[in-house]
Amino acid sequence: MNNHKCAGCGLVNFAHAPECKRCGAPLALAFTDAPFYAGASFEFEDAAVEGGRRRGLLRRALWVLAVTLVLLVGSHASLLLTSTAATHDERAQVERSVALIERAGFAGEAFLLKRLTNFRTTDNWLNSYAGHANAYASTNFPFELVTLYPDFFRYPADDVERAVILLHEARHLAGADEEEACATVWRDKARLGWTREKYGETRVWHNVSELSRRYAPRLFECGPDARQDCYE
Repeated sequence: MNNHKCAGCGLVNFAHAPECKRCGAPLALAFTDAPFYAGASFEFEDAAVEGGRRRGLLRRALWVLAVTLVLLVGSHASLLLTSTAATHDERAQVERSVALIERAGFAGEAFLLKRLTNFRTTDNWLNSYAGHANAYASTNFPFELVTLYPDFFRYPADDVERAVILLHEARHLAGADEEEACATVWRDKARLGWTREKYGETRVWHNVSELSRRYAPRLFECGPDARQDCYE
């Protein structure tokens, strides 16, 4: 009895094999050369080739997905292992500020900060490698990890100003770039009760104002001279 050659990938299989060992295409009619079956055989072989290709593509997609998942899980674990978790007292300050964000109507941002974010207080290996300017906090997207630096606990006047910083980071947690994060905070700062009248002389106000002017200058193109804050 002749061996069967797979019409899909060309592998020669044993005569009794029901499907190709390499690609899984059916071999049931591959042996027949009779003219009576010729039309059906060609049609079957075309279907077998197409089926084999689809299974091959599916296997490759599953393999890529599995490798990507392993890399993401491993990377996330490495970021946690090379940084320090926030203490109970530090977490308490964060929770008070997140509560303010939630009460101000930022439900999506509050959910990210409350349910999905892991707060750290020292740089992980990626932050250390990339480096960063003086900052109150930084975010590793899409790992939903926020690093809070000493200035976050030292310089804000109160929980409202910490809420302003966390709202900025929450936008990064959602995938926003620096322009969008700055625009969100500056445009909606009054919803948190963060106004110039009350906080205009604080360090955080000056830092956030400077950052917003740099990354979202369109927010400061109002007034007769087109240089005034459009949201005050």
